[in-house]
Amino acid sequence: MITTAVISTIREQVNTWRAKGETIAFVPTMGNLHQGHITLVNEAKKRADHVVVSIFVNPMQFGPKEDLDGYPRTLAQDSEKLANAGTELLFTPTPEIIYPKGLAQQTFIEVPDIGDELCGKSRPGHFRGVATIVAKLFNIVQPDMALFGRKDFQQLMIIKTMVEDLSMPIEVIGIETIREASGLAMSSRNGYLTADEKHNAAALKRAIDSVISAVQHKKSPQHAIELAVQQLKAAGFTPDYFELRNADTLRQATAEDNQLVVIAAAYLGKARLIDNVSFYRHAQ
Repeated sequence: MITTAVISTIREQVNTWRAKGETIAFVPTMGNLHQGHITLVNEAKKRADHVVVSIFVNPMQFGPKEDLDGYPRTLAQDSEKLANAGTELLFTPTPEIIYPKGLAQQTFIEVPDIGDELCGKSRPGHFRGVATIVAKLFNIVQPDMALFGRKDFQQLMIIKTMVEDLSMPIEVIGIETIREASGLAMSSRNGYLTADEKHNAAALKRAIDSVISAVQHKKSPQHAIELAVQQLKAAGFTPDYFELRNADTLRQATAEDNQLVVIAAAYLGKARLIDNVSFYRHAQ
């Protein structure tokens, strides 16, 4: 596996592959890798001739009171996992390489409307940072396709929208959420949980499933959400949002919508956990 922080090295290697007519899949990450990330790499290997991964903790997507300094950085372990998974090219830039003029002078990208909802409302500027870094990485790597986990459902939709709006020749692929045996979605931030909190964290998926069941049984979604929020509070969560949305637009779901997603974020101890499940509403 080639590991480099140099943009020109990435471009030279990708150009060498592309000159042979070979395809490139890209998996952007912030490191501290878990099985969800490795699943993305494995899926990328099935779909393209070569796999490129980036590890970059992006300061632009962290708010002033968020965990940028404390975000776990485990490059040695991550590199070993990626090499074992068959990654061929690993990009590990520094903030100085990505933002040489500093954040205040950096051109940025914002995806309107969809980026202002849910996590965007709770974390102002977060999706500006996500869209900007993903666009920069896409321009550096120039892949044929890029893979993202569906756990970050809103992020996935924002990236797909950006790619479409800016006519980027990249296929954005969402891969199903990888979960622990308890149902808890795998996340780098699960490392912030104590043993007791991790046990209780499984309540988030159970609460989402309870709302889906209520919708499928023609019960009031709003009442089901109210009960789910109560369940989360009883398990020690502080809910941020818990909503039923149209899975294609992320707008508030109406009675006519059938492609739906239950999407939620909640704090548990030091961790802010997010999760979602998409489903098709049975015919009335």
